[in-house]
Amino acid sequence: MRSSPIPILLLLLFGAGSGLNAQQRPFENTRYVAGVKKDTLYLTSGSTYSFSVDTPEDSGLVATTPSVALLYADLQQENFRYSIQSENGIPKTTGTLITGDRLTEQGPGGQSRSFFIRLIPKATGGQLVALQKSVTVHTLNDLVLHYTAGQRSPDATVNFDLPEGIRATLENTSVNIIGRGLVLLKDLEQQSIGRTGAGYPYSRTGRVRISANGRRITFEHLDLRPANGPDLVLVLHRISCAAPGAYRFRASYTTRAPEILSSTGASVIVYATRTISDLHRVPDTAGIYTEKNGLYTRVLLKWAPVAASGVRVQQSSDSGKTWHPVKATVDVAGGTASISGIRPGNHYAFRIQATGGGASGVSNSVAFYSGKTDIKDFGVSGNGEEDDTGRINEAIRQLHLSGGGTLRFSKGVYQVRTVHLLSNVWLYLDKDATIKALKGGDAPETTWFSDKKYRSGLSPTDMGPYENPENWLTKQDVGHTFFKNAMFFGERADNIKIIGNGYITGNGNLVTSDKVMNNTPDNRSDKMFSLKLCTNVEIGGIHRSEDLWYDSAKDAPYYILPGKGKDFDTGNMLHIDRAGHFVLLATGTDQIRVHDTYFAKNNTANARDIYDFMGCNNVTVTNIYSKVSSDDIVKPGSDCSLGFTRPAKNYRVRNIIGDTNCNLFQIGSETADDITDICVDNIYVLGANKAGFSISTNDGGHVQNIHLNCGHTGPLHHRSRMYRTYTPFFISISNRGRVLGAEAKRFRFREHDVQHDELLVTNVNIGRVENIILNGVDIAEVYGGSSFGRNSTRWIPYNGTQRTATPIVAGYQLPDTKQVEGGLSFRLPNDLHTGYINHIVFNDIHVLVKGGHPASDTAAVPPELGVGQYNASNLKLQPSWGLWVRHAKNLTVKNSGFATEKADGRYALYLDDVQNARLIHIQTPSALKEQLGYRNVTGLTIQ
Repeated sequence: MRSSPIPILLLLLFGAGSGLNAQQRPFENTRYVAGVKKDTLYLTSGSTYSFSVDTPEDSGLVATTPSVALLYADLQQENFRYSIQSENGIPKTTGTLITGDRLTEQGPGGQSRSFFIRLIPKATGGQLVALQKSVTVHTLNDLVLHYTAGQRSPDATVNFDLPEGIRATLENTSVNIIGRGLVLLKDLEQQSIGRTGAGYPYSRTGRVRISANGRRITFEHLDLRPANGPDLVLVLHRISCAAPGAYRFRASYTTRAPEILSSTGASVIVYATRTISDLHRVPDTAGIYTEKNGLYTRVLLKWAPVAASGVRVQQSSDSGKTWHPVKATVDVAGGTASISGIRPGNHYAFRIQATGGGASGVSNSVAFYSGKTDIKDFGVSGNGEEDDTGRINEAIRQLHLSGGGTLRFSKGVYQVRTVHLLSNVWLYLDKDATIKALKGGDAPETTWFSDKKYRSGLSPTDMGPYENPENWLTKQDVGHTFFKNAMFFGERADNIKIIGNGYITGNGNLVTSDKVMNNTPDNRSDKMFSLKLCTNVEIGGIHRSEDLWYDSAKDAPYYILPGKGKDFDTGNMLHIDRAGHFVLLATGTDQIRVHDTYFAKNNTANARDIYDFMGCNNVTVTNIYSKVSSDDIVKPGSDCSLGFTRPAKNYRVRNIIGDTNCNLFQIGSETADDITDICVDNIYVLGANKAGFSISTNDGGHVQNIHLNCGHTGPLHHRSRMYRTYTPFFISISNRGRVLGAEAKRFRFREHDVQHDELLVTNVNIGRVENIILNGVDIAEVYGGSSFGRNSTRWIPYNGTQRTATPIVAGYQLPDTKQVEGGLSFRLPNDLHTGYINHIVFNDIHVLVKGGHPASDTAAVPPELGVGQYNASNLKLQPSWGLWVRHAKNLTVKNSGFATEKADGRYALYLDDVQNARLIHIQTPSALKEQLGYRNVTGLTIQ
């Protein structure tokens, strides 16, 4: 076993050499100690709501009074020992503390103190962290504070108290509340709270006021029920400390429910020094991993610009025992220094020396390893027989604390439960490295509400998602609601990568079922990668610039070489299988790049969704091959799982090849917020038991600016292709309305002479779909023919038993009030009771369907989509075989062809409630006018 030099470097960076040894006051910054007065120790006592996934719905109100074990964990101090006795002196090792118990503290010198314990009504203490431990005097810095309340609460108040010499204004201070995004204080009340129904009580993120001459910031009316990492990230911009010393910041909060409780103040010290003390290494943030351009042989150092002369960089390669000048490009005015040509495979420390000016002297030190750090340096054997979780997480933590780096998984088999991803730490898998999931991953989060009213299901009468309009946990399926029960988990992390051509497998220990929470606690992990409010993420193989495509004769993907040659070597790809419900669930995560990945090569079981992006922005997906999965391969959407909604925007997707029991590409169906600007080129659908390409807004979101095969991601190397799809296109609107503040009511009504008894959402506007361009697609073998669930024959040819459907465009209309028993008793907020699909273009689309239906099927009238009924199969039979459109405006179909393998008595195209339709250069088996059916159509043009 090799020993790691990282701890030595950490001692160098953060130990005695810094000269900043904070002495924590006794019982300071604890969760449960509310104060000490003489010989009395005051402990917090109160209540809150806290539900695990097992908590009965009526049992979430819990006491916050600490147990013996919790207090011991809270009081951990080096060289101190504690014991607890009951009022009559009997040692107390378990149970909840009560007034009258006694705590004995024994110090490092043998001295002891005894305290009477007294419980008082107080909120559990919060945690305050400063990202900068120290700054240099007379420099301008952005000071960043993270504050997390000790317990959840609606309508909470948070106070920050700043030290003398630091002043906040509405213009120089920003805040990010529960992950909603950083905003200047002056703009806080105008910050969007996301999309909600009319029944949601919050209309703004919160209010802020500044008092005490700029030294107290008070935030009021904050919804701190959701827990998404730090509750408040406070940024004081361009702050300067005028004198050396310790600057103490404090924060506290007050709850409003289930009772009003105030916390004691948490505190943190930022030190100001005369010499440079904020030196840090700027981590590499390359969008695509490459070892070219000196990734591991160059360093960029940065500090706040300071008045200094004779500035040079010093280097140590022996853990700080000796220091030597190193050649560097130094920009004193900009506060940067760059070093290149570093010898690979060595641990270094760097510092700045200034010989003149106000900051003369040496700075703090930063660490750098000029290569990938092997996980085996941390005592991990890779023999495939041990639980490696603890050592891997410790390795990641140490690399994170040292400023970041690449953790290499060399040849071996590594077993993990839940790996915790941290900022600036990259994981690199060698070709012969395998990471396997074990049972016993992290438990799902505890939450303010219970999620049991709705975990999954498609029912037009299930009131679960709507019973409490404020309960965000019931607004999406259970797999989306919880995050920590994953093989890899990251929250509020920046600059993380999982790269290489190794193999990651859930090994049968990641669950696919929506009933995951019915399992035993050690069998509830259902995600491979779970990312929550992260930024700058890359997951994939060794990047290749060539495009990936598919050879049907070999049933294999290949890279397109210059001159149209084919390279079937996929040895560069990251290989993943058996990933549970999600390979990647990314929620509120921006700047994502996934690429060059091969799914299910070794095992086709335990695979459901591949990439689910919920409320994510700036996403690139390229060169993906999925042999088979049971759910969507790529899905941009937006849900309520953060406790608020986020829009999704700017996707560039290219070269996606796969077979699925669901949709290859699905926009929605979670549409609690808007989804815009999505460009997809070169998709190859091998099979899809739902749709090849689907756009569905069900929850009120606006979906717009969607382009398929328009060349926006780069040159088109092929036309897109779809085979064995139940329906090639499913573009739809429904009235599901699963969003915060939504309300629903059950109605009985008739629709097209069919009696209905189902829910209608009463206060959420119907969503919109507009500006859709679908271009250059060849479609054949239109039947639900995915190979999912088969182990022998890859695909079964059409034999008349498989399901078939027409390409579908279906807006939504509420029932006519005359057809509703008692009438329609509500009006939607915008007073629009029909959701039209607007400005949609089919260009150069060629469809060959099976056909064979009788002419009597032209009488079919598909039902409206609604709550619990928003899939293509809910539309049942369509009166046309080539294209069916209902509730649409500004429809264009041009330069396209529709044909059948067998004669079909239905219409080729059918338009129902369509305004302004242009049908130009359409090829059908006979003249289009003879093959066109329509009803309630205005502005029809046929050329």
